[in-house]
Amino acid sequence: MARFRVGVQLQPQHVSYADFADGVRRAEELGVDTIWNWDHFYPLYGEPDGMHFEGWTLLTAMAQLTSRAEIGCLVACNSYRNPQLLADMTRTIDHISGGRVILGIGAGWFQRDYDEYGYEFGTAPDRLRDLRHSLPVIIERWQKLNPPPMRDPIPILIGGGGEKVTLKLVAQYASMWNSFGPPDKFKHKNEVLNNWCQELGRDPAEIERTVLINPDEINQLDAFVDAGATHFILGMGAPWNFEPVQRLVEWRDTQG
Repeated sequence: MARFRVGVQLQPQHVSYADFADGVRRAEELGVDTIWNWDHFYPLYGEPDGMHFEGWTLLTAMAQLTSRAEIGCLVACNSYRNPQLLADMTRTIDHISGGRVILGIGAGWFQRDYDEYGYEFGTAPDRLRDLRHSLPVIIERWQKLNPPPMRDPIPILIGGGGEKVTLKLVAQYASMWNSFGPPDKFKHKNEVLNNWCQELGRDPAEIERTVLINPDEINQLDAFVDAGATHFILGMGAPWNFEPVQRLVEWRDTQG
């Protein structure tokens, strides 16, 4: 794997499907390593009832729209799907994409999704306990499916920075971790993850450190590198402006 990787999260809100698909194609043409959407049912900002598409259905389309970049949800909400079903969905998209899917997953947080779609929101500890239960179930189901996943194992990315539970789950089950800035906060969380790896006997080098950034944070890439980040994912809303993506790809290509 290259020293650094870059990606883009195309947020599936306030956009037509045709424009979303154009964005996916453009991102791959520019040479990003990963392309992501998100797993919500309503916009997270802007007009609350604006246009919005479901993330896992979109992943199937993204698998067909691309041929090289890895794809995933950043991140799937564990609460929205039975873990056995989620494992099967991921395996199916893994085959559709030719072995390019990443299972991005987290405990969930956006209460409107829960309320409007009839899921029990509960408490943050409830949702984390559910995630802790689901992860080994997903991994076990992958071993039972026929045909099996093309990649063994499918990479699991866990999103979040909870120091007592979430980062321990990353050390136990994930090959990728995603969090946010600013760089000093990311550095602290990264150190906590390293400590969990040491406690659990996991090689911290096995876990790719990804950070979701906005265009303004491209000027802080060196600080994020110093904080431990190796995979930079640019969050973008429509209408798409790919100039920051171009800058990110060019930065990657200049690194030794």
